[in-house]
Amino acid sequence: MEMNLLIAYVGIAVMVGLSGIGSAYGVTIAGNAAIGALKKNDSAFGNFLVLTALPGTQGLYGFAGYFMFQSIFNVLTPDITGIQSVAVLGSGIALGLVALFSAIRQGQVCANGIAAIGQGYNVFGNTLILAVFPELYAIVALAATFLMGSAIVA
Repeated sequence: MEMNLLIAYVGIAVMVGLSGIGSAYGVTIAGNAAIGALKKNDSAFGNFLVLTALPGTQGLYGFAGYFMFQSIFNVLTPDITGIQSVAVLGSGIALGLVALFSAIRQGQVCANGIAAIGQGYNVFGNTLILAVFPELYAIVALAATFLMGSAIVA
């Protein structure tokens, strides 16, 4: 049973770790663009701040996935079965990878919008709308994590 719990916690570690790494990269990509754009347009700092913070949400999805398995489904106990532990591992890998790439790509979209705003174009709203599309996939992965968790406690 201890091996099952170890497998499950490896899934949790991957889930939280990769989503956090993705957020760190995405926020840094947009933040670097914001620093450059501030040289040309320092009055748009508020817009830059919002667009820079947006890729940070994927890290929260990884934590939400852990919270689901720990509190809602309550499977992270010494009594966890092999099937449950593999489901936690699988959903951890899936959510972690999707959040990783989603955050990085969202950071790139935001960085392009920040650069355009820095050059004087009024594209904040459009950038915000387009930056939500990569976020959608992280939300879908979180929903899949929820469905997997629901299936293993039924």
